[in-house]
Amino acid sequence: MRFIIGFLSGVLGALAGWFGLAMLVIALAGHDQDGGIAMGAFFNIGPFGGIAGFIAGVVLFLKFGQARAVSPAADAAQPQPAAAAAPVRTRVSRPFAIVVVAILAGLGWWGWYELIRSPYLSHGFMTLDMQFRLPAGMDLPPDPSKVRITVEEGGQYLEPGLGPSWHGTDEGRRVILAHVTLSMKTGRRSVTLALPGVAEQSWPLGLSSDPDPMPGFTDWKLADGKPSPAIEMNYKLTAER
Repeated sequence: MRFIIGFLSGVLGALAGWFGLAMLVIALAGHDQDGGIAMGAFFNIGPFGGIAGFIAGVVLFLKFGQARAVSPAADAAQPQPAAAAAPVRTRVSRPFAIVVVAILAGLGWWGWYELIRSPYLSHGFMTLDMQFRLPAGMDLPPDPSKVRITVEEGGQYLEPGLGPSWHGTDEGRRVILAHVTLSMKTGRRSVTLALPGVAEQSWPLGLSSDPDPMPGFTDWKLADGKPSPAIEMNYKLTAER
C-alpha cells in the first residue's frame, strides 16, 4: 500500500509540475499567434517539470504521507529492559492517502469526460439548415453580403454560408436560406439575423446539448421579444455522415 500511495503521489506531482511549468512558459511568452509556443511549452519544456514534480511528490509522501506508531510490547506482563527500545511501525497516513486518491479520481473523471465522452457531437459534424421568412411585402436585400447571420454555439460564433441559391419563396413571402456546420456538445445555441434598416433579431435553438438529426423543419417561430417587422425562422438538423 505504501508503494502504491507513494507512486500515486509522484504521478500527481508529475502532472502538477508538467502543466504548471508549461503554463508558466506560456504566460511569460505572451500572445501566441499560431500556437507554436504553447505546443513547445507543453511537449518540450513541460516534461522537465513533470520529472521534478514526480520527485517532489515522492518526497512529500515520505515526509507527510507516513505515520509512525509504537507497537505494543509482545507481552505486557513481562518487564522490559530499560535500555530496550520499543519497536516502531510505519503506516500510510490516511488523510494524505484520501487527498491523493480523491484528486487523482477527479482528474481521471475529467480526462474520461473530455477524451472518452468527446466534446464533439456523437453524430459528428451536423448541418443546421435555416430559413428566415420575411413579412408580406418586404423585399430581400439586393446583395447577399448585406445579410448578416450569426450562430452562437457554446461561446463560439459561426457565420453561415448563403450559397448561390440563398433565397426562395413561401406563400408569397420571401425567404432567406442559410446553413452552418455544428460540431460541439453544448446547451447554448442561438441564431441572430441582421438586415439593412431592420433591428437585429435573435432566436434561441431548442436543441439538446448532443442533438439527433431531425426528420424535417421545425415550425415557424418569431424572434425573441417579437420585434417589428416580424421575421420568422425555422430550421432542420442533419448529420453529415
